[in-house]
Amino acid sequence: MFTRPALPEDFLIGTATASYQVEGAANEEGRTSCIWDDFAKVPGAVYEMQDGSVAADQYHRYKEDIELMAKLGFGAYRFSVSWPRILPHGGTQVNRKGIEYYRNLCKKLHKHNMKACCTIYHWDMPSEIQAKGGWANRQTAYDLAYLAEILFMELGDLVDMWITINEAMCITVLGYLLGIHAPGIKDEDQFRKSVHHVNLAHGLIVKEYRKTGLSAPIGITHNLETPRPASCDKKDQIAADHHRAIRSGLYMDPIFRKRYPEYVTDELKWSFPIEKDDMQIISQPIDFLGINYYSEHAVQWSDTAPFNVTMAPRWEEKTSGIGWAITPHGLLRLLKWTSAYTGGKLPIYITENGAACDDKPVIEKADDGSETIRIHDNQRIRYLSDHLNICKEAIRECVPLKGYFCWSFIDNYEWTHGYTKRFGIVYCDYETQRRIPKDSAYFLRDVMAGYGD
Repeated sequence: MFTRPALPEDFLIGTATASYQVEGAANEEGRTSCIWDDFAKVPGAVYEMQDGSVAADQYHRYKEDIELMAKLGFGAYRFSVSWPRILPHGGTQVNRKGIEYYRNLCKKLHKHNMKACCTIYHWDMPSEIQAKGGWANRQTAYDLAYLAEILFMELGDLVDMWITINEAMCITVLGYLLGIHAPGIKDEDQFRKSVHHVNLAHGLIVKEYRKTGLSAPIGITHNLETPRPASCDKKDQIAADHHRAIRSGLYMDPIFRKRYPEYVTDELKWSFPIEKDDMQIISQPIDFLGINYYSEHAVQWSDTAPFNVTMAPRWEEKTSGIGWAITPHGLLRLLKWTSAYTGGKLPIYITENGAACDDKPVIEKADDGSETIRIHDNQRIRYLSDHLNICKEAIRECVPLKGYFCWSFIDNYEWTHGYTKRFGIVYCDYETQRRIPKDSAYFLRDVMAGYGD
């Protein structure tokens, strides 16, 4: 039996996607290539070299999708803008067809009384900008700020929440240090440069936004990691501190402390390409902080591993689709840490939370002989229920948590996994593009309709 959490009446519940993962229409109406189009062509980088050229075809089906969101009762939709759809080839010439698409999407959301939450950068950098160095090049921060300036001017009357950048850690650690995400670089020097330039881009965007006079809140989304030590051993605690510094501190400390973590500057002796006034730009006040959360790590000390950190075995149940440990109480620990770190007053939104499960459609026959396709994703329902109950507990413990966005609205392109992992609460038949709500969609419908415990 699942719990339907009773949340505050003003608690915003939305759902989320990202442009490259759902839009498709990769070669239509002026859009040019991005780094994920290129990365998918590298043998071994992405499952079966699958790409987002079609994805869930939301570019053509956004009206249908928004109508389904509204029917389920969502209060907001978090989407991202495709950079090369707005500024083809990463140039300065605005593609009016791209602007028109996002304006129409926002208008459709408002027609159904849903908030439009726009993420400015969710990883689809134009190929031409990567050719100039990507995030290792300082100019890229200014290029993204220019995109933001265009968006504020063209969409500012329609967007209800702005997110500057999604998951700086993934952009930099996975993209420039480990090389397992686009652009596939493994270079510590480029990694350190990318960290600072992503942080700088965020600050430049916020600085530009404050000039506009627009009143919608603006923030940033981080997938913060605050792992638990595997034991009471002091070395395991140090390992957890090291991991937090690399995976969270590199992106939080510049915004809230005007510096980089002491561990990386004093112990690792890392330097960053900081120029005059950079830290002042990066640390401008934001209106909220977005957190993406899926699972919590347990870590232990290692004398030989990078940063003295290794992952410890975990006992929890794992999601059937991708094998991540289900750790709802880790969300409570993270929310309390984040609230304390930011001073206890900055509004927090969970901007992604969800589970990839082994979803299998089944055909059910009614008494009248009619057939219906259903997806009984009970594990996902338990996952969502447990995490929503943690939201309720966090609010009770005075965390300024204001909303929750389920990841994701629909099955989509899951980066290096291609189309093999399904996070959606709506099933996407990739051959027909048919949308089929899963049981989890109806569960969230009941939560939003006010059925509490």
